[in-house]
Amino acid sequence: MSTTVKRVYGYLAEFESASSLYKASEKVRDAGFRKWDCYTPYPVHGLDDAMGIKRSILPYFVFFGGLTGLATAFFLAYITQVGIYPTVVQGKPANIFTVPAFFPIMFELTVLFSGFTTLFGLLGLCQLPRWNHPLFASRQFHRSTDDGFFIAIEARDPKFSAEGTKGFLDEIGGANIELVEDDGN
Repeated sequence: MSTTVKRVYGYLAEFESASSLYKASEKVRDAGFRKWDCYTPYPVHGLDDAMGIKRSILPYFVFFGGLTGLATAFFLAYITQVGIYPTVVQGKPANIFTVPAFFPIMFELTVLFSGFTTLFGLLGLCQLPRWNHPLFASRQFHRSTDDGFFIAIEARDPKFSAEGTKGFLDEIGGANIELVEDDGN
């Protein structure tokens, strides 16, 4: 007989409305928690600011991905059309001044590299793919897509304590506070 050791993921607390979740998220932010999130059935305007979420660094990744695509296209076209195999078309010279002919491929590779950088950068920043999340095992979390408003505070947060965090969630108006365990799957 083997026993599986479950690790504590954190606490999940339900709130009665979007406005109470908004106010509670400001209190969680002000209390200094860093590893927590809100779950709602629809977007709540201003919730990012209430949570203290900073602007993403993804646009910087996309910019440099696009710049890499632009440079790749330029060097690929220039090296092949001017350096390795100079092509003279209608008496036009094969030198740096033929760059306007490279604009279509430069545009296309800029868009392509930007798109791939967006996809893989987002997956990396979101730490995906994750096939199963501990909150999916919660008995009440399924309501977050229908009519439930939840805050989950993770146990890996430096301010997390078993009794203190539960009491804090109760104090800010959380109901049905549930300890969520991660079985490692």
